Amino acid sequence: MSANDHTTAHEEAHTGPIKTPQQLLAAVFFSFVVPVFAIIGLVYYVSSANKPSAGAAEAEKAVALRIQKIGMVEIRDANRPLKSGEEVYKAQCIACHGSGAAGAPKFGDAGAWGPRIGTGFDALWHSALKGKGAMGAQGGGDFEDIEVGRAVVYMTAAAGGKFAEPAAPAAAASAPAAQAAATPPASVVAALAAANKPAAAGNAAASAGAGEALYKQTCVACHAAGVAGAPKFGDKAAWAPRVKAGIDALTASALKGKGAMPPKGGSAASEADIKAAVEYMVSAAK
Repeated sequence: MSANDHTTAHEEAHTGPIKTPQQLLAAVFFSFVVPVFAIIGLVYYVSSANKPSAGAAEAEKAVALRIQKIGMVEIRDANRPLKSGEEVYKAQCIACHGSGAAGAPKFGDAGAWGPRIGTGFDALWHSALKGKGAMGAQGGGDFEDIEVGRAVVYMTAAAGGKFAEPAAPAAAASAPAAQAAATPPASVVAALAAANKPAAAGNAAASAGAGEALYKQTCVACHAAGVAGAPKFGDKAAWAPRVKAGIDALTASALKGKGAMPPKGGSAASEADIKAAVEYMVSAAK
């Protein structure tokens, strides 16, 4: 090896791998830029890992449901006017019945509604209150039972149905109260002293009205379609052995509950109203 070759090899050994400006730029890039992006990626990964997943969110929701109080108080405005069937339909029912989604009979489609109308108003009302198929209770809404009944009447009427709207529970009691308030006190005293029979007839009519109202508000949920073994409304054969037991025995069963039926049918009605509802159902099966 010559002296020149020895000198060149010695210089190359001390200059290192970077010999050109391009190599210098590449070295700077990989030494500074790449680590910066790596740090950014690491920060993003850590911050994303702290976000709760969908499973964690469902777990938190389940825990909240388990630890919530058993009793819940719901305050409603008892004086608000009841909504019409059209208002309830446009607020809730239109979501499925407007387009026929999830198998719901489309509004105004007589062919789809015909078989359902044939089952009767009570059966349709029960289905709307309790839910059926893909439809939840009240279609997922939060209305009074009477308002749901009005919506059923409104939708069936658009498809040729001729059902009458259910009467408000307070209607039967408010009419005698309004009449008594309009009568002068002296006339009331004279009427009560002179005519006991008309007063008794009026009390019987009021009792019948209260029984029908309670049936349509509560009892219809099971007795309209014979749910859970309940004797179907108007079915003489199913009611015959029960009628033989007598009104008092039937009233006692309704008050205490029997089989799948909870005490008072799950309502908060008075004993007198329960008896009136029993009498109303018995009279329809005679």
